[in-house]
Amino acid sequence: MLSVEGLRSRYGRIEVLHGIDLTVGSGEIVTVVGANGAGKTTLLRCLSGIQPVSGGSILFRGETLTAVPAHRRVARGLAQSPEGRQIFTNLSVEDNLRLGAYLFADDRVEKDMDEAFALFPILKQKRNLSAGGLSGGQQQMLAIARALMGRPSCLLLDEPSMGLAPILVAQIFDVVKGMRGLGVTVLLVEQNAFGALSIADRGYVMETGRITMSGPAAELVADERIREAYLGI
Repeated sequence: MLSVEGLRSRYGRIEVLHGIDLTVGSGEIVTVVGANGAGKTTLLRCLSGIQPVSGGSILFRGETLTAVPAHRRVARGLAQSPEGRQIFTNLSVEDNLRLGAYLFADDRVEKDMDEAFALFPILKQKRNLSAGGLSGGQQQMLAIARALMGRPSCLLLDEPSMGLAPILVAQIFDVVKGMRGLGVTVLLVEQNAFGALSIADRGYVMETGRITMSGPAAELVADERIREAYLGI
């Protein structure tokens, strides 16, 4: 579904991605793990069209996206739930969700919202409340649900567990794991390497703008270098 070859990106004169290669197959959950500052968020920003690309290519469902603007990538089925949630705090939960469905004006929007509420029942309880009044975990749920309202075939998730209590992290990861049942492919970026690898099919390890290791998630979890550097084992 998604193929990245030789991807490079820079901030000014400083190159932060140094030729990234990765693939995501249809129906997979693929994770990119690595320390803070490794370039994981920049990678997702390049894929969603927010960050300029200085080299390489992005192929999505057979179409080259490298020069396609961000809003057109959403229309093609590539959506992102960003780091830091970035919800509209002055709007209601329901209005945030409706903004996620801005591309559509059909009867299915209500069905999509019901499906979002089924994933995150607490959002249904708070649908008319200001999104700024939600807890951190509830805001993260809203950010994911809003992205799903765009009916993506591939969802880019950037650090969904950041700052959450362990019980909420487990809940978020359970929902991500269930994306397969919704027909949504997932590329997950996480510092929580163990949690991400435990639900992923395959994984990539990213260090200072480069992919240094890749393979089946179970093999990466068992690798002594990964266990020592990222899993604290």
